[in-house]
Amino acid sequence: MLKKISSLPFQGTPEQEAQLKEVIRKHKDDPGAVMPVLQEAQDIYGYLPLEVQQMIAEGLNVPVDEVYGVATFYSQFALSPKGKYNISVCLGTACYVKGSGDVLNRLSSELGIEAEECTMDGMFSLTACRCIGACGLAPVMTVNDDVYGRLVADDVPSILAKYKEA
Repeated sequence: MLKKISSLPFQGTPEQEAQLKEVIRKHKDDPGAVMPVLQEAQDIYGYLPLEVQQMIAEGLNVPVDEVYGVATFYSQFALSPKGKYNISVCLGTACYVKGSGDVLNRLSSELGIEAEECTMDGMFSLTACRCIGACGLAPVMTVNDDVYGRLVADDVPSILAKYKEA
């Protein structure tokens, strides 16, 4: 699945930048440093915006396309921030054949974002995943740690309303 770069403005703090520079300094001379630095950078920022990838590339003296290539190859890395409420819709076979694509489309329409994006207010992010492991409840989605099963697209507004009111 193609990863999208966030359209939200980067809002890193000087403290985060200092942490990242320390991580880079710690790994600068290690072979294969890009992967562990990306992992720690994501822990610091919560995701890997282009600005962070550029800092890593400069600090490790590697091309930014190498850093970007690693960040986009591994599914553990996110290029977009996660919202306060991260919604994951299962698109695995059992869920998909029972209508999870319709649920995802309704979420996208209601939130005004596509999969792998975050709303401008930072309240919701939307992720399409391959399998949640709850095939008996298909189609399934999660909102943070809350699991919703046997969904239809018309369930989406009332589910979202619970989180908008929280």
